[in-house]
Amino acid sequence: MSTGLERDQGPPIEVSEDELEALIGDRALARDDHLNASGFVIRPDDVQSVLSDLRDEAGFDHLACLTAQEYPDRYESIYHLRKYADPTQEVSVVVPTTTDEPVSQTAEPVFRTADWHEREAFDLVGIDYEGHPDPRRILLPETWQGHPLSRGYDQEKPQIVTLTEHANPVQPDHHDDESDTMFLNIGPHHPATHGVLHIETVLDGETVVDVDPDIGYLHRCEEQMCQQGTYRHQIMPYPDRWDYVSAGLLNEWAYARTAEDLADIEVPDYAQVIRTMGAELCRIASHMLALATFALDVYGDFTAIFQYGMRDREVVQDILEDLTGQRLMFNYFRLGGVAWDLPEPREEFIEKTRDFLDGLPAKVDEYHDLLTGNEIFQVRTHNTGILEPEVAKQYGCTGPVARGSGIDYDLRRDDPYGYYDNLEWDVVTEDGCDNYSRVLVRMQEVEESAKIIEQCIDLLEDWPEDERTVQSNVPRTLKPDADTEIYRSVEAAKGELGIYIRSDGTAKPGRFKIRSPCFHNLSALPEMSEGEYVPDLIASLGSLDIVLGEVDR
Repeated sequence: MSTGLERDQGPPIEVSEDELEALIGDRALARDDHLNASGFVIRPDDVQSVLSDLRDEAGFDHLACLTAQEYPDRYESIYHLRKYADPTQEVSVVVPTTTDEPVSQTAEPVFRTADWHEREAFDLVGIDYEGHPDPRRILLPETWQGHPLSRGYDQEKPQIVTLTEHANPVQPDHHDDESDTMFLNIGPHHPATHGVLHIETVLDGETVVDVDPDIGYLHRCEEQMCQQGTYRHQIMPYPDRWDYVSAGLLNEWAYARTAEDLADIEVPDYAQVIRTMGAELCRIASHMLALATFALDVYGDFTAIFQYGMRDREVVQDILEDLTGQRLMFNYFRLGGVAWDLPEPREEFIEKTRDFLDGLPAKVDEYHDLLTGNEIFQVRTHNTGILEPEVAKQYGCTGPVARGSGIDYDLRRDDPYGYYDNLEWDVVTEDGCDNYSRVLVRMQEVEESAKIIEQCIDLLEDWPEDERTVQSNVPRTLKPDADTEIYRSVEAAKGELGIYIRSDGTAKPGRFKIRSPCFHNLSALPEMSEGEYVPDLIASLGSLDIVLGEVDR
């Protein structure tokens, strides 16, 4: 398996399609090429052996996404595999089952992140995963009848359950006489978690012995809504609402990149520079909020640290409002480019952005003085929330959570898009694997984002006026060929935000699946918290910087 240090050990070994075919052998029933990856169709009882070989023999150590769907003649699970050392190397493992017996072998023993993925696939689509260690629903209550993304689901059917079945899942705190442990509910709450989260916790004294995050309180229906919208105009307003507090343009880019590759749409260089600048402004806004709320979680000082973070975030929001015309739900990207050019007068917008960048180093120094150098903060975060690199990979962790564990993985560099590969900047990693390291990564990424924005501003300022094309010529109606499949992703503020689309030949997607970085990162919370104290659990949760609107989608 990968060690998280491949970048220092040379480039990863590239595996050809022929080698993959030989590795899978007669377990491959057919080929199913996707636009981004080779696809291999296998039997439902070969899942673990095939995924194990792909991980151990071919280096595909990153289960990026699992997409489940129902066709008229079958159910299907698609495991999207990548390499942490090189995410451009991808393979899709397609597992069909019959409609009368949708049962497939679980992948959880090979990739721990399959635990939550397969629970979601069962919950929403109705596929059973044989051997799964915890085959419960994950987004809907256990008493829910039917599977909302299955073909025969009746959306008007009332969900009526008896009072005993409808018992409050938030049980009273109680002691277990046999083990002398205590069951404690943490939440459902909304303190700095940007959404409602319930954590079922078992304590031995003040030591955490078991943690079970209970999600699904924010039913967004985002995937279904995107499946009911047209590619060209009706889907783009939705991504802003996934990570709704800070990552609007980054979310929009995930959809734009996927749909543009699906429909073979080129984006002008000028628009790519604007996209890159806007995305990095959103990254700074996200990290400022993460820093402010995390300080509030573990240090408890609202009047200073939290308000410092919000002060600087507001400046970024002002710039984004000037650029997009909105303050939270930007809806600024368009397929083929962006909605419009920089606001007029250009000189004023550029000067305002430069003023923010010029003042940023002093503000970062303030955060180090107030926070990272503070003894209380250090005691709360040093050597707490430990997430070893191999464990982080098992859970599909990405973004600052992975880079805080020394995993050198950033899609802006490793799977280039936009204008990133033409700019000078660095990927930030820390090898402390703790809550403190994740804070340091975000603070340093703010500085790297500032470098990127400054270079973009220089380019935009000098760009010839007659070459400032903000959109390419995109057909009014997009209808990709039926059964064309693609998975694409971008480096959002919280990690790898991916989109899988299967076209059905119409102007709307046949299947639209969102790969949420928060969903993966949150699933690793038990690994970070068990064996530590209750205050460390709170710090670990805050260090993940989750937004429940994106977790639940």
